[in-house]
Amino acid sequence: MNTAQTLLIPFEEYETVTHVIGRGFIKLLNLRNNIRRILCQDNTSFLIQDKSCTLSKHRIMCKAKPFVKWAGGKGLLLPQLEALLPADFDELQDVTYVEPFVGGGAMLFHMLRNHKNITRVVINDINPDLIHCYKLIAHEPYELIKRLESIEKSYFSVSESARDELYYAYRDQFNRDGIPADERAALFIFLNHTCFNGLYRVNTRGKFNVPTGRYKKPMICNKELILANHELLNSVELIIREPGDYKCIMRNLSRTSTNFIYLDPPYRPLSVTSYFKEYSANPFGDKEQVELKLFCDHLTAKGCFIMESNSESRDENGDFYFEKLYENYDIQRVYSSRFINAKAYKREKLAEVLIRNYK
Repeated sequence: MNTAQTLLIPFEEYETVTHVIGRGFIKLLNLRNNIRRILCQDNTSFLIQDKSCTLSKHRIMCKAKPFVKWAGGKGLLLPQLEALLPADFDELQDVTYVEPFVGGGAMLFHMLRNHKNITRVVINDINPDLIHCYKLIAHEPYELIKRLESIEKSYFSVSESARDELYYAYRDQFNRDGIPADERAALFIFLNHTCFNGLYRVNTRGKFNVPTGRYKKPMICNKELILANHELLNSVELIIREPGDYKCIMRNLSRTSTNFIYLDPPYRPLSVTSYFKEYSANPFGDKEQVELKLFCDHLTAKGCFIMESNSESRDENGDFYFEKLYENYDIQRVYSSRFINAKAYKREKLAEVLIRNYK
């Protein structure tokens, strides 16, 4: 729960905040709409708006974590992924952390919470609505909160029997061409929290087509979580790339310090019948898997650390696909439970491969 204390100091004397609160401040960030944020050492911040310089102190109690459900999310794998980081990771200085397929961001938020030597972050995803959500959370969290609160109020103001109809009305609105990006972002989060199993799936025309779920009281606007994620994302230099090809992250690699790149691409199916388009309308087949491997080779040649997750998939001969494709890399097994699945009896522990260019 947020606690807020309002302090008034002259705009020209914002550095005296260090005396007012008895803490040093880390950095001053310029945000949009003439708002500036002072990040402090005790996980608090001050907002300065215009020259009236009203400072609101917020202590975020909620832990930063993914704000959407996401197929293939890494929440349950985090302890295993943490154990397979480079042994000296925390000794590295000014690390740039890169996620070209950021998705729900479980690994992103975990790394930022637990490794303070990460000073710079680059994220990318092919989904434009997801990327815009990250932008709003990072730069305009209260705009997103306002829109989600409005949707939440409408949703819970009708009877449970009428909520299905409202869900499909919002889904139609989301699928309409030309609606503002901020509106689409709020609808994206609403649909994610209320649709069947939290799936993201589109039809051949690129329209979201997941039916409504069965939830008594879904969390639509989690204000505490949005603000916690905002604080964490603003504790580093953050680069949110425009949605597109993962290879574009090459332009944002650090030239002077360590780059650690976590790759979580669409998984290769375990069998030819197990695939469904859960990420976007764009396929990610064997041709794309090979291109990704070549990209990893290129990153390795540049001295980057690479960790990649994928399925324990076999080829048509019954051999492990990724052991052959990444034969010169270190491959470990990790074990996950797949919770986003249409059939409950298929929600079981599965082995996944973790591909590294280090040991």
